[in-house]
Amino acid sequence: MDDISKCPVMHGSATNNKGVSTSNKDWWPNQLNINILHQHDKRSNPMSLDFDYRKEFLKLDYYALKKDLTDLMTDSQEWWPADYGHYGPFFIRLTWHAAGTYRTWDGRGGGGTGDQRFAPLNSWPDNGNLDKARRLLWPIKQKYGDKISWADLFILSGNVAIESMGGKTLGFSGGREDIWTSPEDIYWGKENKWLENKRYTGKRVLETPLGAVQMGLIYVNPQGPDGNPDPLASAHDIRETFSRMAMNDAETVALTAGGHTFGKAHGAASESNVGAEPEGAPIEQMGFGWKNNHGSGKGTDTITSGIEGPWTANPTKWDNGYFDLLFKYDWELVKSPAGAFQWHPINPSQEDMAPDTNDSSKKVTTIMTTADMAMREDPAYNKISKRFHNNPKEFADTFAHAWFKLLHRDMGPKTRYIGPEIPKEDLIWQDPIPKGNCDFDIPKAKKMISDCNLSIKEMIETAWASASTYRSTDKRGGANGARIRLAPQKDWEVNKPEQLKKVLNHYETISESLNASIADIIVLAGNVAVEKATGKEVPFTSGRGDATEEQTDEESFDVLEPLADGFRNYQKEEYAVSPEEMMLDRAQLLDLSPKEMTVLYGGMRSIGISHSGDGTWGSGQLDNSWFKTLLSMDVAWSSTGYNSYIAKDRKSHKEVRSGSRTDLVFGSNSELRALVEVYAQDCNQEMLVSDFVKTWTKIMNADRFDLRA
Repeated sequence: MDDISKCPVMHGSATNNKGVSTSNKDWWPNQLNINILHQHDKRSNPMSLDFDYRKEFLKLDYYALKKDLTDLMTDSQEWWPADYGHYGPFFIRLTWHAAGTYRTWDGRGGGGTGDQRFAPLNSWPDNGNLDKARRLLWPIKQKYGDKISWADLFILSGNVAIESMGGKTLGFSGGREDIWTSPEDIYWGKENKWLENKRYTGKRVLETPLGAVQMGLIYVNPQGPDGNPDPLASAHDIRETFSRMAMNDAETVALTAGGHTFGKAHGAASESNVGAEPEGAPIEQMGFGWKNNHGSGKGTDTITSGIEGPWTANPTKWDNGYFDLLFKYDWELVKSPAGAFQWHPINPSQEDMAPDTNDSSKKVTTIMTTADMAMREDPAYNKISKRFHNNPKEFADTFAHAWFKLLHRDMGPKTRYIGPEIPKEDLIWQDPIPKGNCDFDIPKAKKMISDCNLSIKEMIETAWASASTYRSTDKRGGANGARIRLAPQKDWEVNKPEQLKKVLNHYETISESLNASIADIIVLAGNVAVEKATGKEVPFTSGRGDATEEQTDEESFDVLEPLADGFRNYQKEEYAVSPEEMMLDRAQLLDLSPKEMTVLYGGMRSIGISHSGDGTWGSGQLDNSWFKTLLSMDVAWSSTGYNSYIAKDRKSHKEVRSGSRTDLVFGSNSELRALVEVYAQDCNQEMLVSDFVKTWTKIMNADRFDLRA
């Protein structure tokens, strides 16, 4: 029966995405998406307000959980049988694909939230059939309940899988917090079809901040770029995508070889046999997707990537088989039963063939993907691969370290790690920071700061420049460590290097005199400035440390540079993305609500903080003058350039002030204007100051994980 023949029932809510109701985003697609600052609201979270994932994890019988996971690996289920009787490779893939979405540009993605349970990740083509892996985990999740988050379980299962097959891991930290709705803040690409590619310009320059080559893939197309089976072209893609996931060449080779030491790819027949992904599947499939009509639809009949076959002769055992076969044979390009490009060894011996997934008495040929052939054909990858082939212990150690990094890159500093298997080793990508002194004389420090004759603006700008590098996504950046005094941060244009040098000279003298960290002095001085601007005391907690050059990987901190900072009215150059969108992005990374973004922006501008000089029409003190002036009807605004506007008096037609797009958006966007109106009211001056101080303190302490342990 079609829709026309059905009995009509009218209802008042927009309950689906069919387009039966036109939404605001359809009417005004260029409008700021303020919703990204509202996401993961308490109303979507079924846990109580005082629920703490980290505290619950510490109550967990961790080794009992690991034993249950180990047992699961060989407990093959009829509804989705394990290849070779072992689910280990399946769970390695689950873990890899949960963690592997991480990208360095903005710290988004990764396995820290359990977001693979939700669209779009649960339905990405690259995540085909991982819905079954998540269901296999359900009895264990049900048993251990709230003591283990889905996010932790996804990551831990891969560790256990490797160990159960004889591999080495470096350790594990728990404490990841689940989200309960699909994330809205992550830009995955502009394509509107799976496996479409609209993300390259010039000579294959990948769009920033994306980390994958096509929509719906984790990294690269295993068949080669856009399905072209060219190993050297594949190497280019692999190097770019893995570097955007914070991996160097050695780590890339180790992860590729280590991951493909286990398991097999699935392409038993044409992909035309496969039905819709989980989000598009019929209701009776109960959240399962990719229904396969070929044969039994499972086991040897499974269709996932379209590539078919195992990589090694022992697919459930850690060994050096991947490199043994890669270099032992010449390889020929063939097509799988599903029609996918793959590589077969020429005239392989029986001992180098693998058992059939269901019948060990049968032998099948091993395979390599085009991405695997890149490990042999690319000169740099070839050199590393041969070194690992000749040094199995080095290979195992590099894999263990790279795997640990893959799983924990988005967890932030080591101070956030919890659990009995935290490695003792300090790793530079963890951004280590020495412990600071908590016992210095704070009142004396505040007096010495005041006596420096630095301006309110100079102190606030320095504190903001230091603290606002924080990213809630991967818990990197922030004021702790005082890396603003080190390369590359000290030289960033946005940080006014000459002014910064002058300010830090004063702070270093105070630091040495009182045995206080420069990091603490930077924040304390910012607080002193806010107190001068508001007359209200600002909370301060000492204990920050000062990182050294040896503890700082300059290249990894380059990505933290703000190309735009609306709060400082800074724009490095003209971008395709508008300044107000980049400000919103910064606010989301800082974990600000719309209210916090608004009060912080207007408060800083009222004090006179503006790199460009625009928008400084406040009183120089923290009051509501900026908000009131923004809403004034006595002027008319007009554009004078890409990011510059002037306001002219409606009567005299004289220019009275200038502004930027980030200034004006608080008056033009209806949601932001509504917040500005609250702070512009004469009765809310005290609330403005109070809200600003709370938000300022939140930013200054954003990376003080030691205070929340």
